[in-house]
Amino acid sequence: MAKAVFHKHQRVFVRPVGTWALIERVKPQWVKDVEEPVRIYYDCGLGRDFVTDELSAEAMDQADPGHWRVMRAHNKWQTPEECAHHPQPGTYPVVVTDAQNWGGWRVPGAEYDRDPNRIEQQARLIAQGPRLMAIAEALARLAAEDTDASPEWMALARRARDVVRSVKARPDTGSPIPAAAE
Repeated sequence: MAKAVFHKHQRVFVRPVGTWALIERVKPQWVKDVEEPVRIYYDCGLGRDFVTDELSAEAMDQADPGHWRVMRAHNKWQTPEECAHHPQPGTYPVVVTDAQNWGGWRVPGAEYDRDPNRIEQQARLIAQGPRLMAIAEALARLAAEDTDASPEWMALARRARDVVRSVKARPDTGSPIPAAAE
């Protein structure tokens, strides 16, 4: 029985062709009276279907725990001349928290217009959130392993541990989210 390894719209490297492509369709091959597909083919829009062994997923950078980034969106309500006091007139920051450029954080135009430099700084801080979280987790983990740490180091590690706990806490109860649910 076969299971799909890749999904629709996933970027993959197609080895026989030597190029990157997006999977347009996942095509399972079914056999009568069998509950699961026998084979899975992937249509990448390159003229023929490919099997799993011919494709490679895009490697995720392990040093980068998140794909959050600041993008610029066009300001529909004001011309660049009307917002000349903004750091980048005619645009505002959008923090994208998904690899597919979906979802994320946006600020209302009136709030951005009130203090654009503060909003720009918030956008950069939010975009760096996953990396800062990874640093806090590593700091807390290292301090737990170090029995000869100085009091200043232990105080800093406790603060990092508290931050990690508050981020992972459930909003309704304040208890940490189980690791399997993350």
